[in-house]
Amino acid sequence: MNRAVRILILITVAGLLPLSSASSAQETTSGWALFEYLLGDWVGEGGGQPGQGTGEFSFHPDLQNRILVRKNYAAYPPTKDRPGFRHDDLMVVYRESDNASPRALYFDSEGHVIHYSITASSDKKTIEFLSEVLPSSPRYRLTYVRTGSDTLTLKFEIAPPGKPDSFSTYIEAKAKRK
Repeated sequence: MNRAVRILILITVAGLLPLSSASSAQETTSGWALFEYLLGDWVGEGGGQPGQGTGEFSFHPDLQNRILVRKNYAAYPPTKDRPGFRHDDLMVVYRESDNASPRALYFDSEGHVIHYSITASSDKKTIEFLSEVLPSSPRYRLTYVRTGSDTLTLKFEIAPPGKPDSFSTYIEAKAKRK
């Protein structure tokens, strides 16, 4: 599997799975109101270039509410063209100061590290994670959209090197709160 596909799978999965021992989805944390609907444990199913996958993710506050930690995994069954595989990742959402915009740092089981800026729609139903522009690297966009009190959709997109705004959908998924 080539590096771009693995990265996409990782990012796609980034929005799909819970691995935390933290408490319920009702936990809240001061300073993280924008992310409140994402807090908790989620299970999802999605499709895209890697194929139909399943997974789980979680968002939980940590370090006395100074950061949010998202743990995610996605599993893809074998096909006639490739063996089954699993992707695991970890993302830390943080602010460098109380007044700073949130940012995120992403790590995965394949050795990728991605730096994201984060924005939200004015109605706070959509949160977008957008990677930095690096001249010889793809650019990534991960978007969560709240569709109900316990449901969301996510989309993972990739732009090729040298075309940082030419995004193509790599994975789309739906998730529901556990």
